[in-house]
Amino acid sequence: MGKVVVAEFVSADGVIEAPSWTAPFWNDDIADFKSPEVADADALLLGRNTYEMFAASWPNHPEEGEYKDKMNSMPKHVATTTRTELEWNATPIPGDLAETVAKLRAEQNLLVFGSATLVDYLRAHNLVDEYRLVVYPVLLGKGARLWNPVEAEATMELIASKVLDNGVILATYRVTEPSVTRPSFD
Repeated sequence: MGKVVVAEFVSADGVIEAPSWTAPFWNDDIADFKSPEVADADALLLGRNTYEMFAASWPNHPEEGEYKDKMNSMPKHVATTTRTELEWNATPIPGDLAETVAKLRAEQNLLVFGSATLVDYLRAHNLVDEYRLVVYPVLLGKGARLWNPVEAEATMELIASKVLDNGVILATYRVTEPSVTRPSFD
């Protein structure tokens, strides 16, 4: 059985949108934390907006090596109700999103980057197994957040953490007690 891993760059106030604000903090420790995510994944699971941004940049990304090769070659499953034709080794998720993701998760390790709306949906449908967070010491005030207000709390176990000299926190959480809300995906 696989798992769904949500990997996010997040500000101290919970924003994950348009993470260009992370660039000044990038270092080898963050790279070492991020690299295994792609290496361990069988496929990416993305929302439409994140897919479109990634598909526009990764095929011609200046980075070279195994990370870029894996990003470009691995299958991508895209949660979209508006796109039927996709490129970059991607396919739209057909039918019921929760049911399809549960089936995919039974067979493979899925990695989610960005995709705030999709992450909310997955969390509410108890489809997230782990969160790998890079928390930056910045307050952004607005933007899509990692966790929108939830009706029921989920419990997570911290399984790894490291505080970097630049104030960035690397944290991995395993979901131990899932949420009980079930919103629809838009």
